[in-house]
Amino acid sequence: MPTVEKRTVSLPGPQADYIDALVASGAYASASEVVRAGLRALRERDAAVERWLREKVAPTYDAMKADPARALSGAEVRAALARREFALYYQPVVRLTDQRLVGAEALVRWMHPQRGMVAPDEFIPLAETTGLIVQVGEWVLEQACAQAAVWQRAGLPPFRLAVNVSAREFTSSLPGRVEGTLNRYRIDPSWLELEITESTLMHDIDYVIGIMDRISALGVALSLDDFGTGYSSLSFLKRFLIDTLKIDRSFTTGIPADVSDCAIASTIISMGRKLGHRVIAEGVETVEQTEFLRQAGCDEVQGYLYGKPLPAYEFEKALRENWLLVA
Repeated sequence: MPTVEKRTVSLPGPQADYIDALVASGAYASASEVVRAGLRALRERDAAVERWLREKVAPTYDAMKADPARALSGAEVRAALARREFALYYQPVVRLTDQRLVGAEALVRWMHPQRGMVAPDEFIPLAETTGLIVQVGEWVLEQACAQAAVWQRAGLPPFRLAVNVSAREFTSSLPGRVEGTLNRYRIDPSWLELEITESTLMHDIDYVIGIMDRISALGVALSLDDFGTGYSSLSFLKRFLIDTLKIDRSFTTGIPADVSDCAIASTIISMGRKLGHRVIAEGVETVEQTEFLRQAGCDEVQGYLYGKPLPAYEFEKALRENWLLVA
């Protein structure tokens, strides 16, 4: 059964002054309550940053909200790539039948030198509109494969590392880039899974299928992310070489209380299984959600109930201490 971990975080200097001011205002009963509130906000934004806080580099999330800075620019994203300010965090994917870890999603984080931790929803759309998402995606694939090589050499059995691929990246050059990266790090293709969204499928169908065929021929799995939120025709789904369907968190939030969410999730699970796809539910945060999904036939789950996104060294530590890894 997953457990909730409690931590104490101490903040120095100006951050301590900020906390004291909040306590004095009566908004919070104590400094520890301020910190707990900040951590809850970080979890809601999928930005668990204990390591960053321990290193005393980033301002707290509350401080950034209280004093918002100017909008980020494409030049800053480009500079961040050059200065290696991005980092990968890994969130576990657990198989429901035996509660074993079978994969992890690689999630990019930006450690901004002035703003601290910048949430993905603040810079990924910017990277998309400027075209820099291609360079960001190349960096993510490279780093995920490099980390897989480390774990492979450490003797860990392969588990799927899911890497998000944007529609801009999904071109005829992608299979060659994936093959070259796998060969460079000498990792088995079973370590890698590429996640695409429904918007990627809205382009020329034969063109997309051709790229999928080449990726699948490498032994790399393909996953359709945020399924049900896009506009792809279900009639095309059977034509795509998809290994995994991921149920978007917007359909798991209301489970099991919301009848509509339950109906949609159950339908996706049933359809996915009949088409021979593995089905993963995202955003699982309660035991009740897990039980409903298990009874509905969902294969795997991902969410804070089983683990938040962690930097590589903390992920490996939790992997060896807390999670059962499938052999």
